[in-house]
Amino acid sequence: MIKPVSPYPSLIIEGDYGKIMVISDLHLGWEASLAEDGIHIPSQTNRILKKVKEILAIENPSSLIILGDLKHTVEKIMLEEWRDVPSFLEEVKRIVGEVRVIPGNHDGDISILLPSGVKLEPQQGVIVGDVGLFHGHAWPDIRMLNCKTLVIGHVHPVITFRDHTGYRVTSQVWVKAPCNSITLAKAILRKYKIKFKDEEEALRILSEEYSTQPRVENLIIMPSFNEFLGGRAVNKISIARDEALKEFIGPILRSGSINLGEAEIYLLDGTFLGELNQLTIVR
Repeated sequence: MIKPVSPYPSLIIEGDYGKIMVISDLHLGWEASLAEDGIHIPSQTNRILKKVKEILAIENPSSLIILGDLKHTVEKIMLEEWRDVPSFLEEVKRIVGEVRVIPGNHDGDISILLPSGVKLEPQQGVIVGDVGLFHGHAWPDIRMLNCKTLVIGHVHPVITFRDHTGYRVTSQVWVKAPCNSITLAKAILRKYKIKFKDEEEALRILSEEYSTQPRVENLIIMPSFNEFLGGRAVNKISIARDEALKEFIGPILRSGSINLGEAEIYLLDGTFLGELNQLTIVR
């Protein structure tokens, strides 16, 4: 079973393996980057931690997976991150028995900041039951083709509407998009430089060499857990044009395997807004 935790930007995956909570894109220490640009706001780490604790108390999971971008700066570690990331994880570890971090593009040298007992997973992601979890900035493990559902963060999806006065309203959203598993399989094989002549040979290679069959049906894009971050307005571009895919970041979304036009869009409270191709384009 896989379900969002309304009205939070968090996901629960539950099965024989236990109950796992997933969050993505915390970007702890992002305030320090703003300070470098002359914008000074108090640290929001305690506020983020409080929200994590609220969900943990409600759901009581056996494990927490942080789906990338735990910290904010990309290639360095700022003083605030040295302070906030370990203390944040220590607090979380007191509540949930297992904490796992899948690194995102902002998580350079993140291993240095992880307290004892917090597990660092490969950036290619992990498989939980029939769900594949990875941040989304890099290609996933080829074995994730066996999964029914793929889950990424990275994009920070939001929906933007404009009323008759020109006032814009922006809200975080979940995106659930159908996936062509064969197209995805061929894209991943090419990425890993595995040569094949046609679809039949691609399927044979996957089966014989990787014990894998393309089964992916959907891609879920998680909203960022840090609500103060900017987002990518999924209805701001024309999805009818091929070049529209360039507006989306991450190799999976550029692979041609994801049908964004028929993606289902949901608010954090569970409200279904419709398919993306039905929503008003905002410019």
